[in-house]
Amino acid sequence: MSFGQGGPSWGGPEGQQNPQDPYGTQSSGDTPDWAALADASAARARRKRWLYIGGGVLATAVVGAIVATAVVTTNKNNGTTGSTTGLPTAETLPTESAQPGPSFSSQAPPPPPNPRDFISSATKDTAPLSADTLYPGKRLTMGDRVYAKGATNRTTSCSAATQGALGSVLANNGCDQVIRATYSKAGVAVTVGVAVFDTAAQAEKAKEQASGGLASLPGAGVPTFCRGGSICRKTTNAYGRYAYFTVSGFTSGKNVTTSDKDVYTTGDDIAEFTFRQIHQRGRAQASAAATAGQ
Repeated sequence: MSFGQGGPSWGGPEGQQNPQDPYGTQSSGDTPDWAALADASAARARRKRWLYIGGGVLATAVVGAIVATAVVTTNKNNGTTGSTTGLPTAETLPTESAQPGPSFSSQAPPPPPNPRDFISSATKDTAPLSADTLYPGKRLTMGDRVYAKGATNRTTSCSAATQGALGSVLANNGCDQVIRATYSKAGVAVTVGVAVFDTAAQAEKAKEQASGGLASLPGAGVPTFCRGGSICRKTTNAYGRYAYFTVSGFTSGKNVTTSDKDVYTTGDDIAEFTFRQIHQRGRAQASAAATAGQ
């Protein structure tokens, strides 16, 4: 080996080593086959990749088999049959005939009877009628006001229960009877009288033609009142086949004026109670008719 200015130089006879080619343009028996090594490495990588894929597929299949077995086992434990997904089949779904739905009539039910229809005609208004059915008990309470019941009376001579022209008016319109009752409170008394007709038209006509007034009914602790020319308050009403009248005033015989609110309140309370009693007759009979028709 000799060194010159250009650096070391290699040369020599056979048996001496040649310099290594830095660019891989030359090869010798001792130099590795880099291409073969690369092919082998790629082959090994491919084998590993296929092993990983195959292992994953096998694991997935195993897990799927376990899940399917669990689903089937669960279905068996629940006593169900069908698909292994746990969903109901057509055989397990309830049919429409299992629980029949409600049926409805195509015809509308008839309307309930009108209570006024039963108290407008004697042919329908057949419930018992007396002073006790119209005015039961010994006292009457309206709000915070309590009235004591006095005498009662029922007569088929309608004119006997009246004063002035009212008797003839009742008779001319076919009055069947008059039922009276008296109530009192703190020196004020009122007599109410119910005139009974066969039809509502007769009662309405008697109300329109009314003149004179009802005769007061003393007794049972109530002295004579509203007689002998004393001024009293009078009212006239009709409902159904009933015309009803009131006469109210002081038991002392004093004349009633528009400032005597107690007299007006007493008369209005008794008239209102009479209306309710007549209406209740209609309601009771209408209810009985509806029940019988069911």
